[in-house]
Amino acid sequence: MISKTPNFTGWRAVILAQEDGNTERLRRQLTLLGVASSLQWLPLAETDLPDLVIVDADRGWDELLPWPERKPARPVSALLGSEAPGRLAWAIGCGASSIIPKPVSAATIYPALVLAVTSHGQRMEEEARIARLEERLRLRPVVYAAINRLKSERQLDDEQAYAALRDNAMQRRMPIEQLAALFIGGSEPLREVS
Repeated sequence: MISKTPNFTGWRAVILAQEDGNTERLRRQLTLLGVASSLQWLPLAETDLPDLVIVDADRGWDELLPWPERKPARPVSALLGSEAPGRLAWAIGCGASSIIPKPVSAATIYPALVLAVTSHGQRMEEEARIARLEERLRLRPVVYAAINRLKSERQLDDEQAYAALRDNAMQRRMPIEQLAALFIGGSEPLREVS
């Protein structure tokens, strides 16, 4: 769900395509949207990435974009006139989350950009969420070690030890995994269970 429609004023886009009537119409519409665009038919450099990438999926090749398959560093929209499954698969593989159909029509550009930017933002949020969850999962043994230490030191059962750890983490406003690591490392004492 879009919380707010993006304003593209001041954005920078790179169009990876050869100059033709489609790219002329595309650049003209991007200018009306406030997007500064450049056109190139060389691989995109990993340094100085633009805010938005528009790639000709009909002619594109794997080395055109500097990121691994399906891991775009920026929102990507594909210029596409072909219905060939291989070209569609290539567009998806390079991370395109919207299509600007050829021949380019002004009415298709803004919705494609909004879709690309929104999808990219959602993908980045999901990747960050998954990374946080994976980190918490990696730290589960530390939580178990802290629970076992509390059980041993304070003669608590599993539930009481976990409750003490959880309550202390909530009081300190930190993740339970972080507090457990500090406790196990000896740098953070835990208050007594009330």
